[in-house]
Amino acid sequence: MRYLKAYIKHWKEGICYMKFGYFDDANKEYVITSPRTPYPWINYLGTQDFFSLISNTAGGYSFYKDARLRRITRYRYNNVPIDMGGRYFYINENGTIWNPGWSPVKTELDEYECRHGMGYTVITGKKNNLKAEVTFFVPQNYAGEVQQRRLSHSSHLKSGVSGMHRTTAQTSRETSVQVV
Repeated sequence: MRYLKAYIKHWKEGICYMKFGYFDDANKEYVITSPRTPYPWINYLGTQDFFSLISNTAGGYSFYKDARLRRITRYRYNNVPIDMGGRYFYINENGTIWNPGWSPVKTELDEYECRHGMGYTVITGKKNNLKAEVTFFVPQNYAGEVQQRRLSHSSHLKSGVSGMHRTTAQTSRETSVQVV
């Protein structure tokens, strides 16, 4: 199992580990270590007027003041028929399409982690030494959601990812990324 490494690491550190994750008391977060949860595990982000619901695979929706009448992103209640709406960032690496949240393409990741904290969610995925991290949050007194993307490459070799160019601080080599 790909996520056995995370289980062993946290067990050695004395963290109470459950089937799909654990509570990180120091950071006040719930950490999900597998994208294959039985149901989406949701975090609520919001302020006075603007709210977002985000799952561990970046699904969910946003609304302004009223969830029924003022939805900003598409969502079907009770998920009937199945609806894969969400916030997805696709990475095309040598023809392999993936994203840090695993869904909707469901390409097998080398590493996956979702951290649901108070008012924010951080989803991290890694494939072929390319690490993609996305942070989602709703700032106080702001009617919108902020999404921060961070890409890093941990190999000394140049990546075959196509698209927008980016230089990583770790390797000082140019890495190209296509965000669709």
